[in-house]
Order: sequence, then C-alpha cells, then structure tokens
Amino acid sequence: MLDAVVVGAGPNGLTAAVELARRGFSVAVFEAQGTVGGGARTEELTLPGFRHDPCSAAHPLGINSPAFRDLPLERYGLQWLHPGLPMAHPFPDGSAAVLSRSVGETAASFGARDAGPYRRLVERFLPRWDTLARDFMSLPLTALPRDPVTLARFGLVGLPPSTWLMRRFRDEKAKTLFAGLVAHVMAPLGGFATGAIGLVFALAAHARGWPVARGGSQSISDALTAYLEDLGGAVHTDYEVKRLDDLPPARAYVFDTSPTALARIAGLGSHYANYRYGPSVFKIDYALDGPVPWTAEEPRSAGTVQIGADSTEIGAALHAASGTDRAPERPFLITVQPSVADPTRAPAGKHVFWAYGHVPNGWNGDLTDAMERQLERFAPGFRDRVLARATAGPAELAARNANYVGGDISSGAVSGLQLLLRPKISLFPYSTPHPAVFICSSATPPGPGVHGMSGHNAAKAVWRRLRQT
Repeated sequence: MLDAVVVGAGPNGLTAAVELARRGFSVAVFEAQGTVGGGARTEELTLPGFRHDPCSAAHPLGINSPAFRDLPLERYGLQWLHPGLPMAHPFPDGSAAVLSRSVGETAASFGARDAGPYRRLVERFLPRWDTLARDFMSLPLTALPRDPVTLARFGLVGLPPSTWLMRRFRDEKAKTLFAGLVAHVMAPLGGFATGAIGLVFALAAHARGWPVARGGSQSISDALTAYLEDLGGAVHTDYEVKRLDDLPPARAYVFDTSPTALARIAGLGSHYANYRYGPSVFKIDYALDGPVPWTAEEPRSAGTVQIGADSTEIGAALHAASGTDRAPERPFLITVQPSVADPTRAPAGKHVFWAYGHVPNGWNGDLTDAMERQLERFAPGFRDRVLARATAGPAELAARNANYVGGDISSGAVSGLQLLLRPKISLFPYSTPHPAVFICSSATPPGPGVHGMSGHNAAKAVWRRLRQT
C-alpha cells in the first residue's frame, strides 16, 4: 500500500508529492493528460519551432515561492531568465509606466507627484519580503506567522479594496498600473483585499523580478517531476480518474483538481456546492515575424505588458467579465513576450507572444478582433507581424485543463471571502469530510499562480495525518 496518491500533475500536485517523498513517504502521481504540467506546460501551438506556454508564462510568484526556493529545482534544469523590465504599462500618448526591479525607477515612471507615495507604500515591506511572503502564502493555520507584526501591517494596507489604496496616488499612471496588477487575478477593483493582490505583485517584482523559465513553463513541471522520481516517487500520465476505486490502495489521496471534480470522484455530494467559479479569459498565442512594434520604448524590453488606457477602462472591463454576460468592448489585456528574455522559444529573428482578455465564465464568442484593436492602439502595425495565431476561449481552456471550470484559469473566483478562505470557510481548507482525502489545487490558499504553495501547505496536513495513523 502506498502512503499517498496524488491526482493531478500540475505544479501544486507535483509539489505536494515532492514534499511527501522528501519526508520518506511512498508517493505516486496520476495525471489524465499525456504530459505533466497543468497550468505550466509548453507546446508548439502555432508553427514548428515556436514554443508557447498555453497558460502561465511569466512567474513572479514562482521565483518568489518559499516552496520552490526550498527545492533544488535548478539541479533538474529550471533556469529563470529575466527580461530587461519585469513589466511595462504603455499609454495612448506613447509614454509608459514600468514595474522595475528598482523601486526608484518604478516610482520615477509615475511622475513627481506619485513617486514619493509609491516609495513609502512598498519600502516599508520590501526589507521583510521573504518572511512576509512565507507568512502570507502559508495562511491559514499551516504555520505560525514568523513576523506577525509585519503581516498585520500588511493586512491593514492590503485588506481594504484596491480603490482605497489607489487614493494615495494623484495621477493616472500609478493608478492604472496598480489597477492592472489587481486585474491579474480577475478581481473587481473594489473587492475585499484587492489592495493586497496589487502589493504582492509589486513587491515580488522588486524582490526578484518577473522571470520566464528557460525553454518554457514546462521546465518547472519537468524539474519537479525529475526531482520526485529521484526521491522514489512515480508519475503515471494518460490515467483518468473517475472514482476513488480507479486508484491503487493508499493511506491518503491528495487531489490537485477543482472542488467540483473532487466531490464527484470522492463521493462528497454537495460539500462544495457553494464554491464559486469566476470569469474566464480569451487567449491568443502568436507566432510573430519580429518583435511587437510598441510605440513606447519601455515595453520593448519588458517580459509582461499590461494593456489598458486608464484605471476606468480597466475597471469597466473587469465589471463586464465578472458582472455581466458580455465581453468588454475594450478588454484589458495581459500580454507576455517570453522570447524577449529567452530566444530559444522561436526561430532566429522571430518571436512568440501571447495575450488574453477577460470574458464571462463559459462565454462562447470570439474576442480576437477586439483584442487586436487594443494591441494596435499601443503597437501600430502589430497585425502585420503575425505569422500564425492559436486562439482559446473558455470551452477550449476547460477542455485542455479540467481544473478550469467554465474557463476560469484561477480555479475559482478570487473575490470576496473566497479570495482568502477557499474552497470553504474553514481553518483546515486542505481536508475534506473523507479523512483520507485532501485537496491541494489552486482552489485552496494561497490561490492561483504557479508557486506550488497550495501543494506545499496541503502536504503538511497530509503528513500530520499519516504520522497519526
């Protein structure tokens, strides 16, 4: 009998398996797809030689993850590559704000009136970032806070809506860039704790940047898999699990799946019936004949580029995606250009690029034209660079990854209390009514992102259980 079986070989499932194997437990992972990776995969989606990341591509939370930093992943091929700028946000007048590794450079890009307020906002937390990140990403009761005073101060700033936090800024550049940071998790700007979301992304950039993984996000998953196998764990792909009886006997079962799938497989009935899924995205992967022709200079060297004319436009796009059944006319776009930092992603002189805009959950339209009109506002001539494109709406995203219910790449709405207390209001979110069944996906704290911390936190709950039996 195995000590633990993990269902799902995404970053959280693989991290949970590694943490258990490191402590001497026998572990096997079962994955429905033909390769490991979940939201961290790399494929040739458009043309031969163009290597795209179907989901996550830039990894501010990955390089800052306490779980990943504790593992020897570099020994197994993971190499972080940094663009010249972590992120840029261009404006229609040809200027741009930036999120740089340097607090001073970032503040200066906002203009004189907001440089001081921004520095005061982030510099109080940056010296304690590593401890703060571990405390923030380990909530709730998986570990006692190492620095409860800093965590409490962070909560006072971050728990109110981001619109409150943005009142300290007087000009639109700072407000717009910060609104874009919040929109990475598709949360309405006026929602609970959205200030914390923007702050985490900003602090992560200043601490270690927003890198890409050399060769693609698949490198993260492959490194975790190779380390797990060196520890004696096994990984089985092309193995769909429909009920617990499909799995070998084990003392614990750990699910890197949606709560909906877990309830169905483990027979938990309506236990997660109140869990909410959030907006989806419409994503386009591009093979380009050259770099994106940004009007502003700063985005040309940035790994991630946010597209939204101002904070009002961003807020309206988020409202349309989360509060209506229609897509926004001017979608807010998150774009990533991995080949700016990693030329191995495309043939010489060519580039890979992706963009997504937010749409309602389950939306079945085509956002290509609206997205490319937005891109042309800030990069005239963009369409002329397109060699091929691969589009994926909510239905395609859900078909590729069963955790993305209705195309929700966050595996659950990141709003209201569910931002922090997911998948249920509980002090023990990784446990289920079945004493041998646990959940470790992005539906659990600390939520979405390629960071492995949900798997790390869940593994603690599992090994405590195994040591008691």
